[in-house]
Amino acid sequence: MTPTVETPRSELSTLRALARLLPFAKPVLPRLILGAVSALVASLLALAIPIVLEAVVRGPISSGDLAQIAWGAAAVLGLGLAEAAMVWARRWFVLAPATRVEYELRTTFYQRLQRLPVAFHDRWQSGQLLSRMMQDISMLRRWLAFGVILLVVNVITIAVGLVLLFRWHWLLGTIFLVTSAPLWYAGYRFEKTYGTLARQSQDQAGDLATSVEESVHGIRVLKAFGRGKHALQKFARQAETLRQTELRKAGAVGRIWFWLVLLPDIAFALCLGAGVYLNATGQLGIDELFAFFAMATVLRWPMESIGFLFSFLLDARTATDRIFEVFDEDNPITDPPHPIVVDKPRGELAFEGVRFRYQDAAPSERDLLDGIDLVLHPGETMALVGLTGSGKTTLTTLPSRLYDVTGGRVTLDGVDVRDLTLTQLRTHVGMAFEDATLFSQSVRDNVLLGREDLEPGSAEAEAVLREALAVAQAGFVDDLPNGVDTIIGEEGLSLSGGQRQRLALARAVAARPAVLVLDDPLSALDVDTEALVEDALREVLHATTALVVAHRPSTVTLADRVALLEAGRITAVGTHSELLRTSEHYRHVISSLEIALRQAQEPGFAAGREQSIPQEPEASR
Repeated sequence: MTPTVETPRSELSTLRALARLLPFAKPVLPRLILGAVSALVASLLALAIPIVLEAVVRGPISSGDLAQIAWGAAAVLGLGLAEAAMVWARRWFVLAPATRVEYELRTTFYQRLQRLPVAFHDRWQSGQLLSRMMQDISMLRRWLAFGVILLVVNVITIAVGLVLLFRWHWLLGTIFLVTSAPLWYAGYRFEKTYGTLARQSQDQAGDLATSVEESVHGIRVLKAFGRGKHALQKFARQAETLRQTELRKAGAVGRIWFWLVLLPDIAFALCLGAGVYLNATGQLGIDELFAFFAMATVLRWPMESIGFLFSFLLDARTATDRIFEVFDEDNPITDPPHPIVVDKPRGELAFEGVRFRYQDAAPSERDLLDGIDLVLHPGETMALVGLTGSGKTTLTTLPSRLYDVTGGRVTLDGVDVRDLTLTQLRTHVGMAFEDATLFSQSVRDNVLLGREDLEPGSAEAEAVLREALAVAQAGFVDDLPNGVDTIIGEEGLSLSGGQRQRLALARAVAARPAVLVLDDPLSALDVDTEALVEDALREVLHATTALVVAHRPSTVTLADRVALLEAGRITAVGTHSELLRTSEHYRHVISSLEIALRQAQEPGFAAGREQSIPQEPEASR
């Protein structure tokens, strides 16, 4: 069951911020507590050794009784073995639970990324999300399994040890305590400095990951324009900034370690002088002085570890903040509380007074879509034309709620799309984009991505696959090494632009939605292949409502009617011949499309589009 993510709070303290992990840790909390208890028992056993040594020095060693010395040595050995067993038990108790929490955090984070709207992904760098998903969550696993337990246990160990130091003489205990007190002030100063540097470091690591990802995705552009050196210089600057931040972090850790090592040494020296004086005056025995320094030595590691564990705590707090920044993001595109069910839609798609503006639009800017009224009848194919920047692509994102309208509504068979569940809506409304994205899976899995209802390997699945590939003129897949079972490369970049577009179109056709939205899905095809695809699409679209963004005059011929989008408004609707006759702006748009087509048909241009020169949307964005 997915843990419930707590509502964000402003300016949380470190402990309250880390407490937000409790919903994820709660199922494994008993084992984590047992691990902490095991670690505490191990520390208490270590503290017991100096007390045993005191008894050995006072009795057997003073008397020279070898048998008693052997028993004392056996007691110390037994305590050491028991301590080692408790350390092993701690690791056994916490290892599996910590990895379980890591798994739950990572899957919940990924699920959150899937559910957040496209507007969120427009704002966030992919490298920042990747660093949170991998580095930050792994750090929290290590902190739960190691950091938090040892921090709590070592603090308790120090407290118990300081009390025991007073057992031998109040003066020695007081000297040790007073000398160690400045560590608390040093820790306070350390938190102020290190907390800020830890956040800077993790954010800069995310920026660096983004640069790597952009360079890998845009490698063809960088090579084509000879900009590899420029990209390297930018990367080196970012890497140097991160290095300087890491050096400042190391400096902060070094300063706290300086005090953590120096102050105990000063305490040892002062206690030694005081102890010699107390022994000389008969106020403290040799056995007590020996036990005191044995106890102080046992406390040395817990005190020195506080600096490392405290920095680990702050790193974990920063990682928690970064992860919950994503969890806390508002998601306005969700399922309605009382959804309406449309089992067998007729496919009537309507835009009623639709207005839309992006979140980052200035208040003075007009809406990108400024009152769209358009109705697509069941089974009708509507072509959408307009000049660049008129809002065509934005309009195609609204029926499936990739974005939500900021005014008016979009309806499917008269039902507002916001009243349908996202799963139901996106089953009824399919899309194919101009920038075709494929996944590192087989051709079969990519094409049948939207058909969860089909049994893998069934005859029906094979029939749907073959029909979709035939419509998209994607017969080239049979020439791949393993046919439709060939694993294509990351984002399909091992294929040409036209091949990727044909597989993306086949994916949309295979989904068999009631409404099909095509955002210029044929732009990378040569003219002959485009004609074949359009002929096949006519057969498919006769029973499907389709909204097709047209960037070529030939695409307009697919449509029953054409809608003209001008400055965010539908200014004319009719057949191609009607609009040619009645609309001057439509004639201008068609003329510009014909000019672009003639340029595309120049020698070498069309062939280049079908070669492995992929679109580079991410690098150019």
